[in-house]
Amino acid sequence: MTTARSIRLAARPKGLATLKDLSLTEDPIPVPGPGQFLVRVIWLSLDPYMRGRMDDAKSYAKPVDIGDIMQGGCVGEVLASHHPHYARGEIVTGAFGWTTHAVSDGEGVRKLDPRLAPVSTALGVLGMPGITAWVGLNDIAAAKPGETIVVSAATGAVGGLVGQLAKAKGMTVMGLAGGADKCAYACEVLGYDHCLDHRAAPDARTLGARIAEVAPQGVDVYFENVGGKSLSAVLPRMNVHGRVALCGMIAWYGGQNLDEALPLPLVWRTVLTRRLGVQGFIIFDHFHRFPDFLKEVGPMVADGRIVVREDVTDGIENAPVAFLRMLEGGNFGKTLVRVGPDP
Repeated sequence: MTTARSIRLAARPKGLATLKDLSLTEDPIPVPGPGQFLVRVIWLSLDPYMRGRMDDAKSYAKPVDIGDIMQGGCVGEVLASHHPHYARGEIVTGAFGWTTHAVSDGEGVRKLDPRLAPVSTALGVLGMPGITAWVGLNDIAAAKPGETIVVSAATGAVGGLVGQLAKAKGMTVMGLAGGADKCAYACEVLGYDHCLDHRAAPDARTLGARIAEVAPQGVDVYFENVGGKSLSAVLPRMNVHGRVALCGMIAWYGGQNLDEALPLPLVWRTVLTRRLGVQGFIIFDHFHRFPDFLKEVGPMVADGRIVVREDVTDGIENAPVAFLRMLEGGNFGKTLVRVGPDP
């Protein structure tokens, strides 16, 4: 291969993102300079936060500029190196972007040992989504044995691990997922006590009534990945001194589903009268917890106590379709693109 293939931001989305907002380009494979190394990307992670990077809006991270390669976490193989700490053939993970080849100076890059776990897990259960689940459950929500938790996007990369860790902690675990097949998987494979199909409920009132039926004791912890109808259904069922770990709100990223939102005065009144703790968190602020996360979750993955499911698409050229499908809830497990052969 003599060219690098990349997916670039072609236009700012107006509402929902479309294929026209992304473009495939080919350029000469970059050449590493002094103190740099060349990476052949093997796996690309697709995550909901990437939708926010497409907008030119103030946020916790700089948006992608028009014409630039889309940002994203990857696993790759070092092909050539002028860096003293990285050698040809080593497997690494870093933010190399939606591309087949990238040059790095090592900042934010971590070496992987393929003998410990499949290297793709560094982008999922043992990577950013994994530590997000672990930190959100333990540090942000301060979840305790015996409590009841509701997890939205219950079978996704983050939610799927939240539910399993909560069950291992001794909590009553309820999931919200899109489709009967995902709900069956959550209960039969991931160990959830209950899972409700939010697509089967015509509105938040109906979904909230179902939550009250299966959890008459109320909800102590809500792990929020979605917003929309799910939040409107769960919030009125929160117990006094309940906690909400606000991780994402994918239902609203494209400006849709706003009609399903609770009025702000009702949200604020519920937070006040129930004395709720609501904390938004960005995992980049918590990476100092990574060693503790790996120490606990790594062995659970290795011995099978944690189930791993990946939704894999082949080819960098197919990343845009996979990304848009994920934003609509069409993925089942951690969304990955297999960009090249995994040695």
